[in-house]
Amino acid sequence: MRECDCHFWELPCGVCYDKIADYQPTFYWGTMNITSTATEWHEERTIDSEVPIEPLSLWGRVATFFGIMIPFAGVIGAGVQIWGNGFNWLDFALMASMYVLTAGSVTIGFHRLFVHRSYETSMPLKFLLAVTGSFALQGSLMKWVALHRRHHQHSDTPDDVHSPHHSGTGVIGFLRGFWHSHIGFAFLADPPNLDRYVKDLNASPTLRLAERLYILWVLLGLAIPFALGGLISGTWAGAWTGLIWGGLVRIFLVHHVTWSVNSACHIWGKRRYRSRDESRDNIVFGILALGEGWHNSHHAFPTSARHGLLWWQLDLSYLMIRLLSILGLAQKVKVPSKQHMKQERVHSRASV
Repeated sequence: MRECDCHFWELPCGVCYDKIADYQPTFYWGTMNITSTATEWHEERTIDSEVPIEPLSLWGRVATFFGIMIPFAGVIGAGVQIWGNGFNWLDFALMASMYVLTAGSVTIGFHRLFVHRSYETSMPLKFLLAVTGSFALQGSLMKWVALHRRHHQHSDTPDDVHSPHHSGTGVIGFLRGFWHSHIGFAFLADPPNLDRYVKDLNASPTLRLAERLYILWVLLGLAIPFALGGLISGTWAGAWTGLIWGGLVRIFLVHHVTWSVNSACHIWGKRRYRSRDESRDNIVFGILALGEGWHNSHHAFPTSARHGLLWWQLDLSYLMIRLLSILGLAQKVKVPSKQHMKQERVHSRASV
């Protein structure tokens, strides 16, 4: 059984199965120190490897295949459109705005708020983030959160559902591991007993409603760029290209940028802080994934609202959370102290 990682962090990991009650973390926001009491959810830590994870059912695999390939078909359609009609700034604006809305809702909502509780906010905003995060077509709120909490519990061990490090040796093993961590894991059935990872979220009727209406939110995420494209251009052609760029191309990009955090950010980059896995700070996905690519920093300080801990590490998601805080919409924003960051630094030469 792995020892709980939170013993090595200033802040509780948020996925700890040891008993943590009335923990007194210190949260740092600029030069202001805020002390708050937080009772962390907990449960007896168990090993799940005795129950092997099976492939999805046939229908599950078919649905997953189309969920991945239809956005890819949209990318091909977008390429054909550019080849025949040239570049359209409206389509690009719809894709970029929907990308930031969707990816941002996954990062500051699904991940930093719901998984790690790195800040607090009101229930209406939680519901909105649950809705817009579902636009990503990466699974419903409860499933996304449960799988990610499980990932942190077992990161880069054989029980980690999307580690790239347990698929054999050599070039073939590397390629198999990369494929598994990037896409292949999506074709596996859910690990057993996932509900125990989201008891806190299931206690909210509002979040349970957001969970039940997941397919509606996915369709809404496609309807918005379709409607905006048609209304702004005044044509049906504009509506359909809006759907392609703001809908399908956007989903494709969010899919593969998010999955690259699972794959590339556990292979390539720097390890600046102590963590009990192979997570890396990767500058490419630090930018493209709105700060999520500073992945070693995240695994070292998982309840931190800020992943780009160095001054030059752009973390757009943290800037969003900071803006919410300035507007009075986010409270108890957690960031590790400079002293503890220094204590956790890896002083040996890190891999690049």
